Amino acid sequence: MNCDLSIVIPAYNEAESLGELMAWIERVMKTTEWSYEVLIIDDGSTDDTINVVTTLSEANNRIKCISFRRNYGKSAALNVGFEAAQGNVVITMDADLQDSPDEIPELMNMILNKGYDMVSGWKKVRHDPIGKTLPSKLFNHVVRRISGIQLHDFNCGLKAYRNAVVKSVEVYGEMHRYIPLLAKEAGFKHIGEKVVTHYERKFGVSKFGIERTIKGFLDLLSVSFMGKFGKRPMHLFGALGTLMFFIGFVAAFWLGAKKIWFVYHHINAPLVTSSPYFYLALICMVMGTQLFLAGFVAELVTRNAPDRNVYKISQRIGF
Repeated sequence: MNCDLSIVIPAYNEAESLGELMAWIERVMKTTEWSYEVLIIDDGSTDDTINVVTTLSEANNRIKCISFRRNYGKSAALNVGFEAAQGNVVITMDADLQDSPDEIPELMNMILNKGYDMVSGWKKVRHDPIGKTLPSKLFNHVVRRISGIQLHDFNCGLKAYRNAVVKSVEVYGEMHRYIPLLAKEAGFKHIGEKVVTHYERKFGVSKFGIERTIKGFLDLLSVSFMGKFGKRPMHLFGALGTLMFFIGFVAAFWLGAKKIWFVYHHINAPLVTSSPYFYLALICMVMGTQLFLAGFVAELVTRNAPDRNVYKISQRIGF
């Protein structure tokens, strides 16, 4: 049955914080008239998380849980939560009590009454060590420049979406950082931001290390490529291949023409193969051919994909 709000919470070894978080959410929701559900995605926890969630669900039938057999990561947890969410508005938050449920009413208001498709939280004041905040600032700056989406905190777990948004994006790997980009590529361009309160971690330790920054930049390249060339790979590989082949061909032609000119004028000239430019030209032509063929094969794969002509339609009029 549909409801007004779905709250999706990925949880990995958060047994200590879930009880307090659920009580906090319940206090906030009692001040509203919205119907709601809480979806806790147990991401293969090795502590007592599943038992805590079971107890909470028995006490409150609004609380539901999906449990993984092993740890798959936050993106997988969010993707499963998005598939299961039935609310007209979907809000995600972390389970570690660093995100405040008090932000829920205003996030709902921005989606329902201010026309936003998605609202991302901005932890303007962060209670994290500099080892997390400094790489995060650099990461967010780069993503803003590449994506054109003017958000300060792409990785904030506290976000709100229209239901249509979460049903239109697929989150996998480490792509949860780029949901705003995925939403934009799916045609949802009304993306807003709200300054949210960020609390110090009360229980446990952070599940993320410095390696997430490296993975984040690699995933950014993947998202950018798929958004621009996922349906037309030949436009990238073919263009690069043609350019490289042309450069190599011109260089080889110049070396050959130079050799012929020297011979014609009876001038001693070194062998063409003794010039390093000959090998550079040869490499350019070989790499250009390979890139062109890679684009051709990728285009064949894309053309035969079952979703090659699947488009996101917002509405139909007059049918």
